[in-house]
Amino acid sequence: MEEKLQEYARLVVEIGVNIQRGQNLIIAAPVECAHFARLCAKAAYAAGCREVIMSWRDDELSREKYLHAADDVFDTVPEWSRHFYNDYAREGAAYLAISASDPENLKGVDSDRIVRGQRSSSEALKPFYRLQMANGFPWCIVSIPIPSWAEKVFPDCPDAVDKLWEAIFTAVRITGDGKAVERWQAHLKLLEERKDKLNALHFASLHYRNSLGTDLTIRLPETHIWAAGNGVTQSGQPFIANMPTEEIFTAPLREGVDGVVAASLPLCHDGNIIDKFSFVVRKGKIVEARAEVGEETLKAAITVDEGASYFGEVALVPYDSPISNQKILYYNTLFDENASCHLAFGEAYNECVEGGQDMDKEALKALGLNDSITHVDFMVGTADLSIVGTTHDGREVPVFVNGNFAL
Repeated sequence: MEEKLQEYARLVVEIGVNIQRGQNLIIAAPVECAHFARLCAKAAYAAGCREVIMSWRDDELSREKYLHAADDVFDTVPEWSRHFYNDYAREGAAYLAISASDPENLKGVDSDRIVRGQRSSSEALKPFYRLQMANGFPWCIVSIPIPSWAEKVFPDCPDAVDKLWEAIFTAVRITGDGKAVERWQAHLKLLEERKDKLNALHFASLHYRNSLGTDLTIRLPETHIWAAGNGVTQSGQPFIANMPTEEIFTAPLREGVDGVVAASLPLCHDGNIIDKFSFVVRKGKIVEARAEVGEETLKAAITVDEGASYFGEVALVPYDSPISNQKILYYNTLFDENASCHLAFGEAYNECVEGGQDMDKEALKALGLNDSITHVDFMVGTADLSIVGTTHDGREVPVFVNGNFAL
């Protein structure tokens, strides 16, 4: 187990954020993940990192804050927090986030407090988030089990944490033989090949259909680009934003989405579970949102700002893939989005249009990309999902048939 942990730590540091000699590394981690965070710090120093700076968080204290803190707390952000994130982002420090939390940690919390906290944080840390979305610095999100999360994934199971460890190691291609890097290089090559096929076709639109009721047309910007899980910073440093990653993604045309889309998996958002939900979309805007579970949380999420009710990402993931084939509902978007085709409402990635990384917000808007302080992925892929692409000369090409790539 310890050998697998050390291999995992080296993988996320050397391949995920791809730390460079003399570069600073921020590690954001739950206190329950301290052991793995320390292994990542050791791996970073061994690779020549200048300094590892920790940013700890705690589910219990977060819940207490949202329930009992003074109301004005959620409209302000301390000056030290602004400087911490914004200054390190501007200098190009690497950012590693360890994602592990109780999926229902904020259940019962006033959604207005959550939304106001998100708005104030997004405004105060705007330089950090803008640089992150534009690949201004290398960043990577990974995960390890904690008991509250594991018990949600494997209820009534005495060895839930061990089972979740096993599932995560499988998802990130860790076997303990020290060859995870080689497996990742082969995987990224496959993603690159699929990405190149999509870019060569240069679709004008995509049409989604399945038995859940999804019937959605998505137009794409004229200069859109498909990207894979391996990114490159503006300074030329390769990194992998999500580990695991199975997706090929691009940006939709902000006002070019029309129809109905139904979620295929629950969504964990802001410490709440949203399930069995769907959207009606007209001219890009979500005009109707329904959910059997968590509808209040869902409606709050799409009204954080104007752009939150428009889409910012279109991502393709085959139904027959390593994570999907585990048949595990992770209640964690990092994994669930890589088990299913997904969309995101909110901000679009700059890299999804030609020359986008060098453009300001106004230039990106002019090309049809959405602008928002939020970016929330939700899953739409199913075993019967059909996606048909239409080229600019009117040719229809099957992209997905029965949930898998047809190209």
